[in-house]
Amino acid sequence: MILSRTPFRISFAGGGSDFSACYERQGGAVLATAIDKYMYIAVKKHFGPDFRISYSRTEFAESVDAVEHPIVRECLQEVGAPEPLEIVSMGDLPAQAGMGSSSSFTVGLLHALHVHRGAPVVVERLAEQACRIEIERLGEPIGKQDQYIAAYGGLCLLRFERDGSVRVEPVCCPRETVRKLDRRLLIFFSGMTRNARDILADQQRSAGDNLDVLAEMSDIARRMRDILTSGGDIDDIGVLLHEAWEAKKTLEPSITSHELDEMYDRGCKAGAVGGKVLGAGGGGFLMFYCRPELQDALRTELADLTETPFSMVSDGTRIVYPEERLS
Repeated sequence: MILSRTPFRISFAGGGSDFSACYERQGGAVLATAIDKYMYIAVKKHFGPDFRISYSRTEFAESVDAVEHPIVRECLQEVGAPEPLEIVSMGDLPAQAGMGSSSSFTVGLLHALHVHRGAPVVVERLAEQACRIEIERLGEPIGKQDQYIAAYGGLCLLRFERDGSVRVEPVCCPRETVRKLDRRLLIFFSGMTRNARDILADQQRSAGDNLDVLAEMSDIARRMRDILTSGGDIDDIGVLLHEAWEAKKTLEPSITSHELDEMYDRGCKAGAVGGKVLGAGGGGFLMFYCRPELQDALRTELADLTETPFSMVSDGTRIVYPEERLS
């Protein structure tokens, strides 16, 4: 059996600039990090004659083409499956919550399938394959940030070039700076899940009309990186988070709602410097930047929401059983 572990992610600023409608015209940049919440994918030879695939339900398929789960089917076609397999997935966080779970699933499954076939694979190829499957073959209205953070891990500035290439630039700063940032970030589940596909499709269609806003959001991502690498006032990250969220809300009305705005405002009044709704918006998790001495007041104010403790991590997708085989 092969077991892969692939991190979920949080992004700070720049989301939307990773759409082709934006980066092909002016490039883009996203600051994001992997976190210690994971997607686990187990792959093994199936005893029976069929493929057995377990996720939110269990399906049996006589051939790869008969697999109903679109990502599983495309990953099997991409890597090849000479024998029937059993595939089981488990996630630490719910789907449709703004944490990049779909791309973590894709990257983790590709990784496990490659290793099951005895072919170690580099992270760049995993990210490229995941983008090709999700964006080109399945036509999902998503960008490229999630696949790359899932594959590479760490705190990175992702640069999206006009030719479609992606440059992954780890944020090089003292460990104490990362620890300070980590201690000041909190996430709360809003209790609302949403169909991110519809929200992202709206953002993608309007990207060409929002190039100025997307350029501003990319610039905020770079300014955040510069604060971390230059030893600037880390509390400025919270201020920039708020600026980025205010800019993002102008892209599409569906990104926020009265309920989300109310939650966000309560958090800021309780002491948070800034924050955002993670992912496409419309629901899922809210992230706040809050100094440690004010966090108890923030938690009290948002006691009706579910806090999810987390930490930033440096590792990307890994094979955790039987051993690490990523080259």
